[in-house]
Amino acid sequence: MSEARTPAQIEADIVRRRQDLAVTLDEIGVRLHPKTIMDDAKAKASAAVDRTAGRAYVAVNRLVSDVRGQLVSEDGAPRLERIIPVAMVGVAVVGLLALGSRKRHK
Repeated sequence: MSEARTPAQIEADIVRRRQDLAVTLDEIGVRLHPKTIMDDAKAKASAAVDRTAGRAYVAVNRLVSDVRGQLVSEDGAPRLERIIPVAMVGVAVVGLLALGSRKRHK
């Protein structure tokens, strides 16, 4: 059998439950406050941008390493047989862009 509670114990229990409920309602109010929602959204967006930037950095770093591997030998010497054609294509593209730009400005 359980002991009978006194009116003072019941009243103390009600006061404690009201305080717990007030704390819970305050927490809900903070979570649903527009500033909190905006801050959470900003944090999620920032994290997504950081992840994307990190992936982009890794991809670019890998691409640079691959290109370097194609243009430089294992001992660090430039591979002229590959660099010269790439440079010639680059000069040709720049020249074509310059000609196209000059024609548009006339």
